[in-house]
Amino acid sequence: MFGGLNVEDDPLSAEALTSYVERVPGFTVAGHARTGREALQRLATGGADLVFLDIHLPDTTGLDILRRLRGAGNTVDVVAVTRARDLAVVRAAVAFGVTHYLVKPFTFASVRQRLEAYRAFRRRAEEGEPLVAQKDVDALVGELRDAREGLTAPPKGISEESLRAVVAAIRGRGAMSAAEVAADLGVSRVTARRYLEHLVETGLVHRRARYQGAGRPELEYTWPDDGGRDG
Repeated sequence: MFGGLNVEDDPLSAEALTSYVERVPGFTVAGHARTGREALQRLATGGADLVFLDIHLPDTTGLDILRRLRGAGNTVDVVAVTRARDLAVVRAAVAFGVTHYLVKPFTFASVRQRLEAYRAFRRRAEEGEPLVAQKDVDALVGELRDAREGLTAPPKGISEESLRAVVAAIRGRGAMSAAEVAADLGVSRVTARRYLEHLVETGLVHRRARYQGAGRPELEYTWPDDGGRDG
């Protein structure tokens, strides 16, 4: 079992990532840090196989944390979680030995892909057999490279502020239809449905049919703790 430390100051992003990581067999989130200082304190005591590191933190940057970790001889594996697509940031992260990247907003599929590649990499690296040929080295490095490629842009028409409002509404009531979300937030039903479907795609909420008497059922969106399933 690989234990991860989630370094993230945004509660929504932290909760989503923790939920996704723990849905992948063999992985768990053993701790959560909201600042760089807290992250360094936790990592100084060990106990983490993998760090999910936000690049932008309230008191510092993920790059500075990486610099300090490597300077202290800490070789813990790191997944950079960021909105940054600046080439200089990516190159600096590579120089500090980042294993993978997750670009916000991320999906469960992207998290699973990277964790499965990381697991395969660790399994091959820990087999203990010597790498005697170029193809052996290429195969080992390829486990990580394949999942690190293909960073995607955030979906158009989705704002973080509105997304937070939709999530808060559903969490507060457990289950809502697009019409109910629209009425609560004062937006159109089309807009509400767009945000709800985005949350379904990322795995944060579930979708199912709500039957109310005769006629066509209405789609209902539920928070996972409510017990809903994608319908």
